[in-house]
Amino acid sequence: MQPHINLPAPYLPHTGLMAAFEACPLIAILRGVTPVDAVEHARALYEAGFRIVEVPLNSPRPFDSIAAIREALPVDAIVGAGTVLHASFVHDVKAAGGELIVMPHSDPEVVSAAKTHGMACAPGVATPTEAFIALKNGADVLKMFPAEQLGVHVVKAWRAVIAAEVPLVPVGGIAPDNMGPFLSAGANGFGLGSALYKPGQSAATTAAHAKAFVDGLRAARAGAKS
Repeated sequence: MQPHINLPAPYLPHTGLMAAFEACPLIAILRGVTPVDAVEHARALYEAGFRIVEVPLNSPRPFDSIAAIREALPVDAIVGAGTVLHASFVHDVKAAGGELIVMPHSDPEVVSAAKTHGMACAPGVATPTEAFIALKNGADVLKMFPAEQLGVHVVKAWRAVIAAEVPLVPVGGIAPDNMGPFLSAGANGFGLGSALYKPGQSAATTAAHAKAFVDGLRAARAGAKS
C-alpha cells in the first residue's frame, strides 16, 4: 500500500494566483518589453484568455512596465516580475503593483520576501530536493526549469511524489504543439517565453501567438483525457 504523500509544510497558496491559474494556466513572459509597448501586448494577451503576465527584471525599466500593465488590466489578472534574483527587488515589484515573483532559482530569501509581502511566488526548481525545499519555504507553484532539459519523464516522476494540489509548471521550450505529453505526465500549466513574445514584435503578432497557445492547450487537454 502506497503511503500518503504529505507536504513538507501547510500548503496555503495565493488565492488570486490560483484563481488566475485555474482560468488559464499559461504564464506570459514578456522578456525585453518596454513601458511604451507593455500595455498593448498585455491587453492582447488578456483578450486571448491569458490571466498571468510577468515582466522579467532584465527588461528595460521593468517596474514601469509592471505598473502600466497592472493599471491597464482587470483585477482578475495577476501581474508580476520574473528573473527576480535578489530579495531586495521584491519590495520594488510590490510597490509597482506586482503580485507575483517568478525566479529561475529557489533562493529561500526571495521566496520568504515574497510571502512576507503577501505575494505569490514561483521559484525555479530542477531537482526534487529543490522542489520540496521551495514548498517548505512557501512556494505557490513549482517552476520546472529548464523544461527542455528536464523533459516529460521527469515531470511524471515528480508528479508521483509531489502532492496533486501543487501545480507543476514547466518553463523553457514550450510550444503550442508540445504541451500534451507534459499534461499527460502531470504538468498543470506552462511558462511561455520567446515562442510567445519577442521584443519588437507587434501586438497583433503577440495576439496570434497567444491564440495559438490557448488553442494548443485546449487540444492538449482534450488529447490527455482521451
